Parts: sequence; C-alpha cells; structure tokens
Amino acid sequence: MTNITFLDKIATVLIEKHATRFSDTIVVLPNKRAKIFLIEALKRQVTTNVFSPEIISIEDFIQDIASIRTIDPIELLFEFYEVYLSITDTTSQQTFELFANWAKTLLQDFNEIDRYLLDPTHVLSYLKDIEDIKKWGIEVENKTTLLEKYIDFWKLLPVYYQNLYSHLLKKGVGYQGLIYREAVHNLIHFSESVQDKKYLFAGFNALNAAEEKIIQHLIASEQAEIFWDVDQTFLNDPYHDAGLFVRRFKENWKHYKVNPFEWIVDDFSQTKDIKVIGTPKTIGQAKIAGNIIENVILESNALGIDDHLDKVAVVLGDENLLVPLLYSLPSTVGALNITMGYSSKNNPAQILISKLFKMHTNALSRNAKSYVLYYKDVLDILTHPLVEPYANTNALVKIINLNNYTFITHHKLMDLQVEPSELFLLLFQKWENGSIPVLETISKLLQTIKENLSNDNEEEKITKAFVFAIFKVINKLINYYSKHEHIDKIETLYSIYKQVIDLAEVSFEGEPLNGLQIMGVLESRVLDFDTVIVTSMNEGKFPAGKSQNSFIPYDVKRELGLPTFKEKDAIYTYHFYHLLQRAKTIYLFYNTESEGLDAGEKSRFITQLEVEKQKNHTITHEIYNAVLPDTAYQPIVIPKSESVMLRLKEIAEKGFSPSALTSYIRNPIQFYFQKILRISEVEEVEENIALNTLGTIIHETLRVLYEPFINKFISETDIQNCFKQIDDEVLKQFKLVYKEGEIKKGKNLLAFEVAKRNVSNFLKVELENIKNGDAIKIIALEQTFERILHHPNLPFPVLIKGNVDRIEERNGNIRIIDYKTGKVDKANVTLKSWNGLIEDIKSDKIIQVLAYAYMYETEAKGKTIEAGIISFKNLKAGFLPFNFKVDKTVNGSITDDILRNYLEQLVLLLSEILDVNTPFKEKII
Repeated sequence: MTNITFLDKIATVLIEKHATRFSDTIVVLPNKRAKIFLIEALKRQVTTNVFSPEIISIEDFIQDIASIRTIDPIELLFEFYEVYLSITDTTSQQTFELFANWAKTLLQDFNEIDRYLLDPTHVLSYLKDIEDIKKWGIEVENKTTLLEKYIDFWKLLPVYYQNLYSHLLKKGVGYQGLIYREAVHNLIHFSESVQDKKYLFAGFNALNAAEEKIIQHLIASEQAEIFWDVDQTFLNDPYHDAGLFVRRFKENWKHYKVNPFEWIVDDFSQTKDIKVIGTPKTIGQAKIAGNIIENVILESNALGIDDHLDKVAVVLGDENLLVPLLYSLPSTVGALNITMGYSSKNNPAQILISKLFKMHTNALSRNAKSYVLYYKDVLDILTHPLVEPYANTNALVKIINLNNYTFITHHKLMDLQVEPSELFLLLFQKWENGSIPVLETISKLLQTIKENLSNDNEEEKITKAFVFAIFKVINKLINYYSKHEHIDKIETLYSIYKQVIDLAEVSFEGEPLNGLQIMGVLESRVLDFDTVIVTSMNEGKFPAGKSQNSFIPYDVKRELGLPTFKEKDAIYTYHFYHLLQRAKTIYLFYNTESEGLDAGEKSRFITQLEVEKQKNHTITHEIYNAVLPDTAYQPIVIPKSESVMLRLKEIAEKGFSPSALTSYIRNPIQFYFQKILRISEVEEVEENIALNTLGTIIHETLRVLYEPFINKFISETDIQNCFKQIDDEVLKQFKLVYKEGEIKKGKNLLAFEVAKRNVSNFLKVELENIKNGDAIKIIALEQTFERILHHPNLPFPVLIKGNVDRIEERNGNIRIIDYKTGKVDKANVTLKSWNGLIEDIKSDKIIQVLAYAYMYETEAKGKTIEAGIISFKNLKAGFLPFNFKVDKTVNGSITDDILRNYLEQLVLLLSEILDVNTPFKEKII
C-alpha cells in the first residue's frame, strides 16, 4: 500500500514473464487473504482485460497434490478414538474424556512428525526408550501395575500412529501432517501431470520439511519459481531471528548454489517514525488507537487526501481487543475491513446454550430420576433475552421468587407453568435419552429462536447470524455422534461442545480493499502499509511465549530437526519485522502493568528495536495514563418539584413512620427512592435466610406466643406453656415467611436453630423476671399507633404512625419495647444532648423509641413511660431503656420535658423534609 509493495513487484513479474500464459500460471501465497490484494495490484498494472492467474494458498495447493480432504480437530479426535478402541483390550479401554486428555497432545506430535517427514517408528520408539531409561533403576519385582501400564502406553505409540494413518487414508481424509506426507509421496506423479503449468511461490518465510521438498522439486523441474520478501538487515545479521529461516534456505538449497536469491530488499533501514506507547491495561490501548486514527483522518482531510485510511492497519496482538477497539473508533472512519471472525463465545445465543448445558448436567448429576433443577439455573434461562420476551414465563419467575423455591423438581416446574409454550418445552425437556436427542432438541430450540427474531431489526439480524453459527455447530455434532454412538455421555458432549464452539465464528462484512484494515498477526502476511498500529506488545501476547504441548522433549526435537519454541519465536519475529519493513509511521502499544490479567513484561521486540536502532529510525516513548477527574463522584441532588410536594403531603396524611424518618437521616436520596418514587427492592429467591427475614420470624413467633395474654398479667405457668410451643411455632412461622425455602439443611437449619434459641432465651429472661416479683401485663403486641403533629413551623399537620412490637405495664409503669435481632448496647439508647439528634444516624434507635412514646403518650393515662429496646444478641443486658444523661444524672423515664425537646428536633427534621427549597441531597458515606 506504499509506492512499491511486495505484491506490486509480484504483479510486475507476472505481467513481464507470464502475461501470455496467465491461464497456466498458478500463484501460491501463504494465506487466502493476500489473493484479493494481489488481484488489485494486477488490476493497477494491466492495460487490457485479461483472465487472472489462479491464486491459491499453500494449504490448498498441498491438498491438491495429496488429493485428501482436511479433517477438523474434533472429527479427528472421534476417529482416533475409534482406532484406539479397535486396538485396545476391552479391560484397558479408557473413557473418551480420559482418552481426549492425552490424545490431543499425541495428535499434535503425529502432525509435526509428518510435516517434517520423520520416520514415525524411529521417533516414537525413541520416546519409549527415553521412558525406559528413566525407569531403569526399578527392579522387576517393584514394578507396579500403574508403572507397567505407563511403559505399555509408550510401546503402543507406533501402533496408534500406523493404525490411525491407514484408517484415515481409507476414508480419504487426513490431518495437516498426513496430507503433507502424502503430498510428498504423490509429488512425482503430480509433477508429471502439471507439465504445462507454472507455479510462482511468493512471500514465504518458515517452511516445514514437506513444503521445502515440494517447492525445491518443482523449482528443479523448472515448473516453479519462488520470490522471498526479506530485508538485508535481517538476512545479513546471523543472529537476527527475522531472517532465521530464509538464511537456512539460502545456504542449504541447491538452487541457490548457481541461481540468484530473489528478493533481498533494503526497506527496513529507511526513515521510520516509531512511537512506543505504554498504558495501563488493554482497554487503554483501544482508546489510544481510536484517537490516533481520528488524528490520521483530520491530518488527511487537511491535506485534501480522500483514501486516508487505505494505508493504515491495526494489528491486534490480542484478538480479544477487537470489540473495545470497534467501540473506540471515531464515527468518521467510514469504510472498514475486519479480517478476523467474531467469536461466538460470548454472544447471547451461545450463552443460552451454555446455561442450558449447565442446568441439565447439574440436574442429571444430582439425581437423574427426580431431575431436580436449581432455581438460579432455571431463572438464568427464563430471564435470558432470547427467552423472556417469547416464553410467557413472567408469572413463573414471580412464583419462584415469592415462594423461595431453591430446588425445583422437573415435575413441579411443569405444574407451575400453566400452558407452556413450545419454546418452554424445548428448554426444559429432560435430557435423559442420550446425546443425539439432546442435540436434536437444541437444534429445534435454535430454529424456534430464529423464528422469533425479526429481519427488520438490525440487532436481531446480528443475533440471527450468531444463532445460525451455533446451529451449524450443533448439526456438525449430530453428524459426529451419529457415526460414533458409543460416545454418549452428556458430560462428554458438553466438553466437546465447549471446544467446538470456539471454532464457530461469525465473519464481518466489509470492503477488503478500502478503508481501515483491522487484522490479527497472521493475516498481515505479505501485506504492506504506510501506518501500522500494533497492540498488546507484551511478552506472552506478542510474541506468544513458550508452550510445550508435546510428548517429545526439547533436546529430541533439536536432534530431529523439529521446530522448538526458538523457531516459533522466529516466526513471530518475522511477522513483526515484516509489518515494519515498508511502514513509515509505526505505533507500538504495550500494557505497563507487568502483573495480573493480560499483563506481562514489555515485548522483547520493542527492546530489540531500541538496542539495534537503525540510523534513520526515530523512536519515541510515551506513557499514557487515564485522566483522573477532580471529583471522584458527584452526589445526586434532586429539587422538590410540585409533584414531589404533593407526594410529601400524601405521606404526611397517611403517616410518617419512625423508620421513614431515620431513612431520611441515613440518606435523603434513599428516602426519595423508597418513599417518593415508591421503588421497592426486586423480589428475589432468598437462598439463605436474610437477617430481616429471621427478625420477622422471631417477632411473629413472640406475637403468637403472647397474644393469649393481652390485658392479662403473665404467670410462671404461662411462660412454661410457651416453652412447649416454641418448636412448632417457629417452624410454622418459617413456613409462613420463608414459604417453600429449604430449612432442613445448611445455613438455613442453623438460622432455624438460632430463631428457636433466641425465643427460648427471651422466655427464660421473662420467667426469671416474674420469679423475681415483676408484675407484667401485656397491653399491645405488633399494634399500629398514630398521632397527628400540629406545629406552626410545619406547612401542614403531619401524622406520625408506626408499628410497636410490644407495650406492657410492668410494676405499674408503661414500658414500650422494640425488638432488635442485631446487637444493641446501652450507649445506643443514651442521649447526652439534643443538639445534632436528627443529623447523626447513630441516634436512629432513640428517634424510633421516642416516636413510639410520643404516639402512646395520650393513652398512658398519666402513668410513667419507659421506651427502649430488647436486643436478642444482648439479652443479658435485658431491657435497654432510653435515658437522658446530663453530667452524672441519668433519667430513664420519658417526661414531658423530654418529649417537648424531642418534638422540637422532630419538627426541625420534618421542616427540612417538607421544605420546597431544600432539595434531596445524597449523603456520601
């Protein structure tokens, strides 16, 4: 995309040397993507209409020679398992899951052995000999069955190889290595059959032994020529990994003993502006890339250049950065081409199928007969965006939440859903008849989802594309399973599905030759750009780092000429330096965080550029940090509109509860949401009993136990009878409050025992008091009281209304009691000064109990009033009355003076709440 690119030079060669026989010329490139760019380069140079030469990728070319179809990795694993079962004793056969653990690694080794044309028997016997030597010192009598099996495994490797090889050949399919080996076997015959054809190999770097042999043979037969794209900077430096492979070919190929090596260029040493930019985390890289692209557009517009982004490429070292990058691009980008597929991993349809697998596999592992489903798994599916609008299950979701169903049997679920839709039945059909029926059900489910989606809505059209991608994967699995029926465990199916779904990509539509190019590292091969932005330049990402996923040790690989991590790094090095070779402006991004997710040291390639800096290169370093705002968070401020004031008047008429008043003190915005807007918490299944639910159960149990004694004095016998009722009454209240929730095991059983103990301990304290001579008469239990507050400072009368847990007459005094399941100390109900009462949330219990005293005062008939708290976590302290402490004088009874001072504070609070000019302002805690 610069003045003379590598593909421009190839186009020139084609026109100058092969223009008369384009139909017999075949250009072989490293990948399919470069084909479009080569055709474009040809279009720019031809003056008349011509037929294009055939342009193919190296893999397609090798398949043509071998005449064998490529098998995909999962199908290969299934076929290998068939072979394994056919040659292994029934007693020694492993399940598919265990087999797959080592088979994947072994298949990779088979692939490498074949690609490099090694003798498999020699290599695999070598591995067996190594293992024998490791166990040399063990006496025969000390060899365990496990050890014998281990040695037998290595002995069987050549047998596995030979049987798999012949099994696949019979079927006319093969893995990459097998196809390469067969292509070499078939090379003479192929060469003779294409005498009139001319092959042109272009842009290669690392070739395996099979590719080398094929290309060298065709060159020697004068049926092919090859053009390299290597810079003299890398070729002439014996230590530079970017030229590692090409140096070997130049030195070892017979062709180059007498023929010139084409082409060696001198582009890398030309003027380049290299900007190295570090930023914390990966998202920052996407944001900066977006800013740079915006600047390129602005600069181009200023110069009057139209195709400003045609020469710009963003190369993603980590392909997970694609979506953040797309969101970061400016709206002025226009034409855009993305050469990588969008993974199906996290799209809604894939997530739904994964959740479905999770729900059903969990149900089967619990108890296949009763088929018990966990509520979270069920709700995850029922509330999924592809299910909720179409399955008519809102009522079912509400029932599950309201009744605290934690585990639901399949039968119960079907009973709860009245008139189930087809979608519902497909989702919750039992998975008990094997893998193929399960896959067929999922296939029908995806078809039903597709029919629910509209073609008119752009988002739904995209979802349809994902649904179709997964539908194809499921149908492929049906095909596999129909051929291999003995692999039939749902768990195995799930693990295979997870592997296959990674391959299900949805392609982006775009114009490949216009606009900004976004690609992965491998897609950049053979292409040249003026401006290159490379992301994720960290060790472990770019280059990818060591991964020893092989049974063949490093030293054996070195000896046999198999690629090690050294060669794999050299491939990355070539790709990186080729990106830079003809570029003029280069941006290299790396994550400055060296620890944590997506982190790692700065890439060695950046260090190498610095150490081996070329004379004409300008390298600058910058660190970008996120701009921190001066204010971390702006509190919410809501002015009081006319409708808000009407709502406040409505509350004043219906009644302000003490808890509403303390809610305002805690946070005015919380009061606004709960009381003005009437936003209640979402009803959810309470898997473990919450503290407020436990409090309700204890309150209700005490109410029921004491109800028979209203307006009566309690005797010791009454309390003794209450003890006998605790177990039954607590259980009854649990069932009423917690509904269908599980209380017979786990944390809930502990909560059940805690509730019983709290009630029992309370009764013990009560019994002790009666024995000590207290005369206790119950006046009211869980009763609502109210009183209108008139005051000149209030815009209108305000009703104070609340529910009092218990009012009793004890030894002639009125005692108002509020139960608390949490811990309360004497300090929480002791007041030293009235100033600041309504500003400190720590005074919430004082405000509450004094409100109860104020409401009941008119009914006390002049009797002394005490108001306080009984804390179930502090029962030893007994009744904790409100007391006003001045110096060392403590007043525990509620006098007229105390109520007058309290009302002054209450009016101040209500005036603020009802003042139109005082907005609701969030408290930042």
